[in-house]
Amino acid sequence: MARIAGVDLPKNKRIDIALTRIYGIGRSSASEILRKAGIEPSIRTQNLTDEQVASIRKIIDSEYKVEGDLRKEVAMNIKRLMDMGCYRGLRHRKNLPVRGQRTHTNARTRKGPRRGIITSRKK
Repeated sequence: MARIAGVDLPKNKRIDIALTRIYGIGRSSASEILRKAGIEPSIRTQNLTDEQVASIRKIIDSEYKVEGDLRKEVAMNIKRLMDMGCYRGLRHRKNLPVRGQRTHTNARTRKGPRRGIITSRKK
């Protein structure tokens, strides 16, 4: 099993698909990495040689920001917005949609499950 950037890649998938398991690498980045390494994208992960894995690892380490470093940078960007008190930071702080979506009817993913209306009865 190939381990790149702290992630175990699935053995039975094509290497161009398996690389997308790494946070920060998508389909186009994976194709670019394989092109630079000179590896055929249709090879399965289990069929890679140690030299091929080393070349992929070297390219990712030198040219891409992935996994922990990228997650840390994204979290710091959000924290900076929240500390500034700008509109986007306030939306992050209130856990509401940030990019202008409507919230009157939708946004259940961001807002969470509906809270029912609590009614009081007359006695």
